[in-house]
Amino acid sequence: RYEQREDFAVVTQPFFRNTLLPLDSTSKPDLSFFAADCFHFSVRGYAEMAMALWNNMLEPVGEKQTYNNFTHDRSKLRCPNPEKPFLSTRRNSGFGNSDLDLEKTTESSVPYWAVIVTAVAGVLVGSL
Repeated sequence: RYEQREDFAVVTQPFFRNTLLPLDSTSKPDLSFFAADCFHFSVRGYAEMAMALWNNMLEPVGEKQTYNNFTHDRSKLRCPNPEKPFLSTRRNSGFGNSDLDLEKTTESSVPYWAVIVTAVAGVLVGSL
């Protein structure tokens, strides 16, 4: 939808896709990452997710990390480098001029009136 815009981008950040529940030294879930309700993250959990999100935003599209290792290690926090001092999008990751023609894929190949005619015909046949 926003592929052709130069002033706006939407990028999926997959850092949580393959994340496993963090375990403590006894191989049980490490509850220090979760709030008292055991559903929401604690401050420590949110800090881990924020670092993973930040790192994902700096990684090029197609090379994004799909997991978070919950190490609570501040040294894994990445910084923009001089070659790419910006957040990564499809366009600046080299996918900006792809062969995909979004206008053709977003337009329906079936005219809207055909859907209406088919629905009315289906109701008539069904009532018979």
